[in-house]
Amino acid sequence: MTSTPDRVETTAPETPRLRLVLILGALIALGPLTIDMYLPALPIITDELATTSATVQLTLTGTLLGLGLGQLVIGPLADALGRKRPLLAGTALHVLASVLCLVAPNIAVLGTARLLQGLGAAAGAVIAMAIVRDLYTGRPAATLLSRLILVMGAAPVIAPSLGSWMLSFTSWRGVFAALALYALVLMPVAARLLPETLPVERRQAPSVRGTLRTYGRLFHDRTFVGLALVAGLTMSGMFGYISGASFVFQEEFGLSQQQFALAFSSGAIWLIGATQLNPVVLRRFEPRQILSAAVATGAVAAALMLALAVAGAGLLGVLLPLWLALFAAGFALPNAPVVALARHGETAGTAAALLGAMQFGIGAIVSPMVGVLGNDSVAMAAVIAGGLGLALIVLVAVVRPWRLTDAEPVPSLV
Repeated sequence: MTSTPDRVETTAPETPRLRLVLILGALIALGPLTIDMYLPALPIITDELATTSATVQLTLTGTLLGLGLGQLVIGPLADALGRKRPLLAGTALHVLASVLCLVAPNIAVLGTARLLQGLGAAAGAVIAMAIVRDLYTGRPAATLLSRLILVMGAAPVIAPSLGSWMLSFTSWRGVFAALALYALVLMPVAARLLPETLPVERRQAPSVRGTLRTYGRLFHDRTFVGLALVAGLTMSGMFGYISGASFVFQEEFGLSQQQFALAFSSGAIWLIGATQLNPVVLRRFEPRQILSAAVATGAVAAALMLALAVAGAGLLGVLLPLWLALFAAGFALPNAPVVALARHGETAGTAAALLGAMQFGIGAIVSPMVGVLGNDSVAMAAVIAGGLGLALIVLVAVVRPWRLTDAEPVPSLV
């Protein structure tokens, strides 16, 4: 068998890798910042807009839904128009949606604006992934994604603390003003410094029928669909944590906003630590091997977390297995897309879009479940354990990683 090349040549100018990582990381971070910065304010928004905690959590669901649907649209556009124009248009939409959140008079308007925020943030998520696939595959791609997650991983560490700090001198609306400003600054930076990595000769003719046909072919790739589900279910565990953490830590365990920010950030540190160990582990193991071990470890840790929560083990009983589950997720998240996208280089934008849409779509379905189940530590642990447990089942039953060969030729879908 022929080997899959580690680099895909393009006509884009050579870009220093550090600069590429910083710009792409900043673009990807727009999504996590949009999700996480307002988390400490959820109880405040519930009171101020005279609604329920479950309804407020639906604004998070709207954001995740927008991130998923937006990628389905932006991915094919990025394959047809190049990477930069859809990126800038999506970021501009995020700015406008953030301003709408800033002035939202009720929960309905806020929920709609959050959906639009997700649609705009989707551009950075899918196009950054497509740019990585334009330039690299295999171990180099997994290594670059690990570096990207270091940059974007700072977002969930910083965001709750930043949101809590802002709430000390402004209202929750000030959080959305800051998000609008961040996206506004990103636009000229990306326009000037980010290279166009998809040359004209490799672009796909824009066609609704062609896009649907490509999505159909992707859905017929058992391995791709399985890996997308594994990534989505792994992410669903994280979104269950994100949607329930502010209520569990602040209301059940009595933490202040500042203490909540520290507790929430501690989990992100374990996630980031794993992503930075991933390039070291990749020197000895293939991405599919690391993915398999990570998913299995995460499922076991989440099951332990659920058992301890049911037993009433307290804050540390929740945090310790949660940290292990997030550590495992830090190995799974960079490797699942690498294995999936390696098979679809000619339609990287569309494939990355479907991968991201399934991740955030599953997250949108799962995130309100913590509120439905009671917004306590048992509910949060049950959602996390359910997501990671299903990810392990799909990995074994559908992906069957022991049958994959890393030297397998990359098939063309066009």
